[in-house]
Amino acid sequence: MAESPVEHFTTNFGSVELDKIVSKLSSCSEPRKRYEYLLFLARKLPNISLETFNASMKVKGCISQVYIKGNLKEGKVFWEGYSDALITKGMLSLLVKGLSNLSPKEIVKIDPAFIIATGLNSSLTASRVNGFMNIFIKMKSQASKFL
Repeated sequence: MAESPVEHFTTNFGSVELDKIVSKLSSCSEPRKRYEYLLFLARKLPNISLETFNASMKVKGCISQVYIKGNLKEGKVFWEGYSDALITKGMLSLLVKGLSNLSPKEIVKIDPAFIIATGLNSSLTASRVNGFMNIFIKMKSQASKFL
């Protein structure tokens, strides 16, 4: 029996790119398709040397090693990240793409409800969903330091 599609959200989550990604993921009727999209996103994340990051950029609460670094340029934050696990790298890539080119204030205001809207909570293990949230929280924390 096929799973019914995730409810389509019309909410503006605060980023055009994030809204596009949420729309794409929420339109997938099968959890496997969402998983495959994360793998696709993982391959799109630029490879950055682990030496680029320091301990303060490490995301706590992730089983894999994940680092995120925000760079402020002309009032907008641009992200770069590293993960040693493919699925986590896909989640990181989703957030890097969805939260880049936003002001720190815009990032801080983003509602974490977008994570549920993606439907990933039904495609991933609870620990991976928790890791996804921890990456998002780390990004919001870094953005708030630019305010």
